[in-house]
Amino acid sequence: MSPYFRDLGTALEWRAKGETLRVEAWGPDAVRVRVSPAGPLLDDLPGALLATPPPGEVRVKVSEHHATLVSGALTVRIDAGTEGALTPELWPSAGRLTFGRTEDGTELLAEEPAHFWWPGPRLATATGNGHHRLEQRFRAYRGEKLFGLGQHTHGLLDQKGAVIDLVQRNAEVSIPLLISDRGYGLLWNSPAIGRVELAETGTRWVADSARQIDYWITAGAPADVLRRYAAVTGHSPELPGWASGFWQCKLRYRTQDELLEVAREYRRRGLPLSVIVCDFFHWTHLGDWRFDPAEWPDPAAMVRELDEMGVKLMVSVWPSVSPASENYHPMLNQGLLIGTEFGPMAHADWPDKGLGAYSAQVAFYDATNPEARDYVWERLRRGYHDLGVKVFWLDAGEPEIKPGNQYNLRYHAGPGLEVGNLYPRENARTVHDGLRAAGETEVISLNRSSWAGAQRYGAALWSGDIGTDFATLRTQIKAGLNVMLSGIPWWTTDIGGFHGGDPGDPAYREVLVRWFQYGTFCPLFRLHGFRGAEQVLEPGMSGLPNEVWSYGEEAYEILAAHLRLRERLRPYVMEQMRVTSRTGLPPMRPVFLEFPGDLEAWRVEDAFLLGPDLLVAPVTEAGAAHREVWLPAGARWTDAWTGEEHAGGQAVVAAAPIERIPLFLRDDARLPVRDES
Repeated sequence: MSPYFRDLGTALEWRAKGETLRVEAWGPDAVRVRVSPAGPLLDDLPGALLATPPPGEVRVKVSEHHATLVSGALTVRIDAGTEGALTPELWPSAGRLTFGRTEDGTELLAEEPAHFWWPGPRLATATGNGHHRLEQRFRAYRGEKLFGLGQHTHGLLDQKGAVIDLVQRNAEVSIPLLISDRGYGLLWNSPAIGRVELAETGTRWVADSARQIDYWITAGAPADVLRRYAAVTGHSPELPGWASGFWQCKLRYRTQDELLEVAREYRRRGLPLSVIVCDFFHWTHLGDWRFDPAEWPDPAAMVRELDEMGVKLMVSVWPSVSPASENYHPMLNQGLLIGTEFGPMAHADWPDKGLGAYSAQVAFYDATNPEARDYVWERLRRGYHDLGVKVFWLDAGEPEIKPGNQYNLRYHAGPGLEVGNLYPRENARTVHDGLRAAGETEVISLNRSSWAGAQRYGAALWSGDIGTDFATLRTQIKAGLNVMLSGIPWWTTDIGGFHGGDPGDPAYREVLVRWFQYGTFCPLFRLHGFRGAEQVLEPGMSGLPNEVWSYGEEAYEILAAHLRLRERLRPYVMEQMRVTSRTGLPPMRPVFLEFPGDLEAWRVEDAFLLGPDLLVAPVTEAGAAHREVWLPAGARWTDAWTGEEHAGGQAVVAAAPIERIPLFLRDDARLPVRDES
């Protein structure tokens, strides 16, 4: 029996050279790995995993030179490093982990030392005060495909070969769940700032400054990984039925009358509308979290009128607190703002009312502090919820620090470098916990950033401030699919993009129409953007019109038809949302998620499935009237527009005139795509 191992029943521990490594069964077919570079493991560090894992079958076996832990379909081997003449103190593979498939012993993933002498597969370089720059290395596998990791603008679905920063930025969302076509998924269970390198020579996870390595790994196909991931990080609630409809938004409706008139016009035209949005600068001061009565004189009456029309009001709230806000000094004195290691509390320049051409040095409430979350919710309750507002848009929730010097930030949960990625999830938790405490059964917030586990707080994600061209649309399709593979099932884009777009330009109208067609089949269906020439960021800013009738009569007829199409499909969409809440499988699915046995399906980047039965093939090229679509093997496919049937396992050329997005129904599925009225 090796003196380096300890059998803990549901866990296996290895100790040598001052390092402690523990492999612990953490749900069926899964384990959690934690490594402390010096001393015992720490149990109170923030992460994504729920405190208690679901049960699973576990077997541990210890021998002289190695030990194994079997958790269902996953087998983990730890080598003691005692074979041969060298001792663990000299052998770089001491404590090396290999993860394999229990059924046949196939290697899924293995640690790989950087060098035959030093360093080994794990490296800790001291950064001071008990923290280290931590590296975790794994072997590379030729031809492996890697997915997930949140939302990025690099334009990749398969991210093998990429280097991904683990940091939150506008339109760049870090959710460190990685899914491999080799049959495993890995969650880097650390909110530390760092990066992951998916190189041909090896995979390396890096935390710039943290106290221990912590990750969770499971065996299985992508669908199995997502089921297991939801079980250990939390299932999303069921999407409220109204949220599956159309959301109207622009930057920005400046007054109560302007917003109401848009909602009334939708009703006059007989167009479906579920949500309308009150964007930023509606407040008195940033951080007051209430309406400015000069522009919004009777918000309670506004909410009542919208309710009568069956429309929810969503209000933008920011985590920023201006020095001019009535809450700034109370929050400062109570320690509820994000602190710094050096310098004042201010973290970003931002315009505020009453400052003229000048900007304020705004601070941010510390969402990792339970007292700060309670304080902010109480202001949201008074300023919005008591007036009937129940839907919140959590904008700039990375938070939008400028410059983004995480090393200088001090959160309640820990130093910025160690916990910085946690913020957007805890910001969503403020609204979730507040609404639940207020007795609300339906909870959803729309967030510009996210982190692992945010789905359990009803946190939807949108893709941030993006471009307004076909190239951006192509990127968004892949970004959205990787979000689905990162455990966040509620997602959307600014239809038409955010930065610009001229409603009178025929070329842009084509982009808008094709994007709207794509948006019809996204989990959330939302039109937003800052139309027209860029303006100076200031409280009076507003873009050009951005309603479905703003793009000319030809575009209007197409957009209105797709509004009605989404209405016909809403029962099917809600059915998928119930599946998502129950199982963790996303509503919008990469083709390979449903057809992992079709090798070509793993290469499809420009089409997806809505639920199991509807194949959606967006048009993303200017002037296109046709596009090629891969129909995966293992099913029959029917063109939803023409009724023509096709065998799976082949590419077909589908007609795509400007008024139509190619759609195919699986096997005997029957969905109301065509308007039969």
